[in-house]
Amino acid sequence: MTDTAAQIARIALVGDRSPNVVSHTRIPRLMDALTARDRLVLDAYWIPSEEAEAEGAVRGFDAVWVVPGSPYRSEAGVLSAIRTAREEGIPFLGTCGGFQHALLEYARNVCGLSRAAHAETDPDADDLLIEPLACSLVGHEGVVTLEPGSLAQSVIGSERTVERYFCAYGPSRHLDTLRAHGLRFSGHDEDGHVRIAELPGHPFFLASLFQPELSGDGSRPHAIVRALARAAVGHATRRSAPGDLSRV
Repeated sequence: MTDTAAQIARIALVGDRSPNVVSHTRIPRLMDALTARDRLVLDAYWIPSEEAEAEGAVRGFDAVWVVPGSPYRSEAGVLSAIRTAREEGIPFLGTCGGFQHALLEYARNVCGLSRAAHAETDPDADDLLIEPLACSLVGHEGVVTLEPGSLAQSVIGSERTVERYFCAYGPSRHLDTLRAHGLRFSGHDEDGHVRIAELPGHPFFLASLFQPELSGDGSRPHAIVRALARAAVGHATRRSAPGDLSRV
């Protein structure tokens, strides 16, 4: 029997790494903690957004995490990485800017909203999907209510959670269209605004406007980060199984 706990999984960290982005400095500690506490071993590779533009840049990885730090140097690269993960069933997590761009990718490539834009990078666009929040969430903690039966609720193990934000942009338009095309908004703040999105039918596709990587001191990874790690290890185990054509 394969020991899935010992399986090494390759994870692509997509974003423009910077020592000035707190989450970027926290993620390596989380990788170490996952190994020490949960025996979930992740071989993490940082992929700058510009490099993510290349065809198949994240293909062959066991998970894709689009990390905070927007505006990215290449919006196209980030959207390409998200699309690959979504279409090819690679476990995906998007946090903060990753959440925003996951919705943007879905709007453009699934919903046909080709002009949907992000106000941070294209403030004069006619069709803004991601707009400045009425009240910036930078440095804010807030309650998020999770829908029963959702992936988010299953992962976190509760129907309410308190999370940390470092964000000034969020979705406000086309939400009904995104829902109609299969995206599920499974977490909302106390004012009813969307804070978590997921994709039913995908092995693991979760995006949060908050930053679970900043939970605590980094020694006990947030449940969402652990769930991504487990999904990545499961993906690696399936890929290494005899007869798996995905290795060819």
